[in-house]
Amino acid sequence: MAEQRIGAHVKLGDPISTSKSTGAGAVQIFLGDPQDWKAPKLAYPGGAEALKADTEAAGLTVYVHAPYVVNVATTNNRIRIPSRKILQQHVDVAAQVGAAGLVVHGGHVLKGDDPQTGVDNWRKAAEQLDAKVPVFIENTAGGDYAMARKLDRLAALWDAVGEFGFGFCLDTCHAFSAGIAPEDMVEKTRAITGRIDLVHANDSRDPFDSGADRHATIGTGSIGGEAIVAVIEAAGTDAIVETPAEGQAADVAYLLDHVKTR
Repeated sequence: MAEQRIGAHVKLGDPISTSKSTGAGAVQIFLGDPQDWKAPKLAYPGGAEALKADTEAAGLTVYVHAPYVVNVATTNNRIRIPSRKILQQHVDVAAQVGAAGLVVHGGHVLKGDDPQTGVDNWRKAAEQLDAKVPVFIENTAGGDYAMARKLDRLAALWDAVGEFGFGFCLDTCHAFSAGIAPEDMVEKTRAITGRIDLVHANDSRDPFDSGADRHATIGTGSIGGEAIVAVIEAAGTDAIVETPAEGQAADVAYLLDHVKTR
């Protein structure tokens, strides 16, 4: 098994010095504005090739997060069709920067829609996607019509897309807010997906099963540092913190000190 690496989601401007200053071995970035529908324009000197060379030289494993606007499950054609296009564009650039994986949210259907339609839409997107890098579907925190919030809905989604080689990104805050206890997160999600490829190690500002997606500095929220460490160790994968910027260095240091990496 490859060495587990720990890092943070950082701004693209200078991901290497930011990461190395904390001792991180991994980094997660956006390739552009996460709320934008435009094709990714990599704001890094020298472009994708330079970023790939620089992160490799620094010994950093790179993960890319797709824009938040991507929702391939929706029944709204004006969102679903552009979502497929922009997801492919980000996969292509993620491959150019040498990313180990691209994370995308599971998305949702509209109120009153049959969730099975969202599952079917995901399968159609999977059939069309040229996954030049591994694509990790991430669980989400709230929404009665979400595809990857509750375990039963995740199971339906995985039945439809699992054969296409998708990976899974387990977000601790999202799972906690969706009513999955920390001690069950790895076992119950892995029983469905067969794998966990990345952990988003985030504490939760809000209480258990709140449905709220509000990340907190590790140890200051409702999950607690020990429980998050246990999830990372059980998953045996890299971990990325997406906590508030002012506490990220301390969060990375805490995990480096406490996680018994493999």
